[in-house]
Amino acid sequence: METPNYIPYDYLPIIVQFLAAAGFVAFAMGLTHMIGPKRHSKVKDEAWECGIPTVGNARTPVSYKYFMTAILFVLFDIEIIFMYPWAVNFKALGTEGFIQMLTFMGLLMTGFVYVIKKGILKWE
Repeated sequence: METPNYIPYDYLPIIVQFLAAAGFVAFAMGLTHMIGPKRHSKVKDEAWECGIPTVGNARTPVSYKYFMTAILFVLFDIEIIFMYPWAVNFKALGTEGFIQMLTFMGLLMTGFVYVIKKGILKWE
């Protein structure tokens, strides 16, 4: 059996940084809990959003079109994550990389055409 090429103390800086970050979070949360104000009232405990008074129940049903639009935005936005490294390494990837990106964009556009034909982005 081959021995690993790393020594356990190589991870010491990562462990120390993790412990320091966790310690800072615990310290900050504990300190603010101890010295923070503890006065509660109906006005202070009420939800507040951008100065707009709360109207109605937060549990009212929302149209699924809203969620579909959000999910599709995330789905199609992820393409940028794949396109940026490709654009940076465009010359190094050559023709094969270009064909792979054309395939990727073709599949992406197929999905987009499907979404358009299903009418998911049409709001009533």
